[in-house]
Amino acid sequence: MTDKSPDVPLPTELPEWDLSDLYPSIDSEELARDLERVTRDAKEFAAEFKERVSDLDGDALAAAIARYETCQELIGRIGSFAGLTYAGNVEDPEIGAFFQDTQEQLNLVGTDLLFFSLELNLIDEDALVHLLECSTALQHYRPWIRDIRVFRPYQLSDELERLLHEKDVAGRAAWVRLFDQTMVRLRFDVEGRSLSSEEALHLLSDPDGAVRKQAANELSRVFEQNVRTFSLITNTLAKDKEVEDKWRGYPDASTARHLNNQVEPEVVEALVASVQHSYPRLSHRYYALKAQWLGKEHLEHWDRNAPLPDSAERNIGWTDARDIVLDAYATFSEEMSDIARRFFENGWIDAQVRAGKSPGAFSHPTVPSVHPYVLLNYQGKTRDVMTLAHELGHGVHQMLAGAQGTLMASTPLTLAETASVFGEQLTFRALLAEEQDAARRRGMLAGKVEDMLNTVVRQIAFYEFETRVHRERALGELTSERLGEIWLDVQTESLGPAFRLGSDYRSYWCYIPHFLHSPFYVYAYAFGDCLVNSLYAVYLDAHEGFQERYFEMLKAGGTLRHKELLAPFGLDASDPGFWDKGLSVISAFVDQLEAA
Repeated sequence: MTDKSPDVPLPTELPEWDLSDLYPSIDSEELARDLERVTRDAKEFAAEFKERVSDLDGDALAAAIARYETCQELIGRIGSFAGLTYAGNVEDPEIGAFFQDTQEQLNLVGTDLLFFSLELNLIDEDALVHLLECSTALQHYRPWIRDIRVFRPYQLSDELERLLHEKDVAGRAAWVRLFDQTMVRLRFDVEGRSLSSEEALHLLSDPDGAVRKQAANELSRVFEQNVRTFSLITNTLAKDKEVEDKWRGYPDASTARHLNNQVEPEVVEALVASVQHSYPRLSHRYYALKAQWLGKEHLEHWDRNAPLPDSAERNIGWTDARDIVLDAYATFSEEMSDIARRFFENGWIDAQVRAGKSPGAFSHPTVPSVHPYVLLNYQGKTRDVMTLAHELGHGVHQMLAGAQGTLMASTPLTLAETASVFGEQLTFRALLAEEQDAARRRGMLAGKVEDMLNTVVRQIAFYEFETRVHRERALGELTSERLGEIWLDVQTESLGPAFRLGSDYRSYWCYIPHFLHSPFYVYAYAFGDCLVNSLYAVYLDAHEGFQERYFEMLKAGGTLRHKELLAPFGLDASDPGFWDKGLSVISAFVDQLEAA
């Protein structure tokens, strides 16, 4: 891992990340040299191994995988730099052109390497078992080989695989880029200010109901003006996925995501069913309480994230937010806090809210030889502190898993939320323990419940929306009106009778990037939250040895499946009761609020 001096003072202003650990600039000699190098290395690799993979013995195959991994490391480094630069300013045409050109060049490099995993999957199962038995070096890559061969039944011919790979930059990736650029260019006029979507959505948490309503109406107006564009993007990408899924023989639109997540469909179905069954005792019950607190017979959609009338939430400066998260992490593990501190000390965080910057938040792992980078749009609220704790949890996880190498460091989405949600939980509990004011404590507890409902109930509703959209798209194109109807249906079901959802809310589906960036991603949030709730209960019951087992789980990266990772904690996600245990944590918080 590259690093800078630990003596660098922590920033007092909102930081902007320093990407020079990847490359100095978009026109740097280092970047040009690495692009040339990886292009050459990929061609040499293909010339040496194409149509010969099945002839390699175990040690030779391991050596070939190591060379393949080196190429993927360099592709990841270049691609990360391009993607992070673009996320920092989506509106800059020069950066946009650089991002697209880089994607296209890396796509060509990937085309030269594509044969390798395809030929690996053509090796007979018995022959592969023999190779693994005879080569210790090959055994190191067993988890990666396992995950590659999961897709073996759905693999197409080399020619079709190459075609799909090459045209992605002019197909799916181009439509996703259109969505990103369209969304970031939208402007919302609220209280005489021209705001980005991120800033306008943030106002839906404003204490003043009139401000929330104005922001919501403006969001509705602008979304409706652009909904036909977003509908076209959604329809096109859903159809594109349907065509490819049919060619591959996937039985369901979500099958590819389950395989990528290394989770069985029945486990996901059990999660979805448990959450949907719990709507009345979770979201319906909580929002009925909230309507009483706000003195309303019915809540409007802009009241969903409204603070409680007497919560008096304070603004939290960046330095305080840093200290809150690092101190909370330290109560669990000094090592965890020390790893997170490096993000602040070394310019690995971009927290500014600025025009052109990508909305939302993420921690991008880049590649193991460098380090992750965190993007936030920090605006000083408690939820922003929770977001910081969440993304730093990802960052710590990615740092610890990096030792597994480029091919095996990546964690399935279902487990990728483990450290992030755990970090949030630590931070929330620390804040709640320090707060002495009863009204603020209730406000904090209510905010935590809402965050958990957003992570669990809302994401499962999103999953239901996606499922219905893809199912109906297979029968024909969906109009903007129909997409709005599906959205209102699933939102009404999940939020409950306390809400009065009208036509002014029907287009809010269009700003959710996950539907396009990563289809069916969203259930991973609910999976991770419920998993961590169960994991945290184990932590509270038995501190002894928990931290060591927890770190071993994070360090495993993508080498182990969820059953293997959870077994040391006595947990099993395939057990139907597992999800109810996680959901009961949310229910217990609602119980406390009812009793207050």
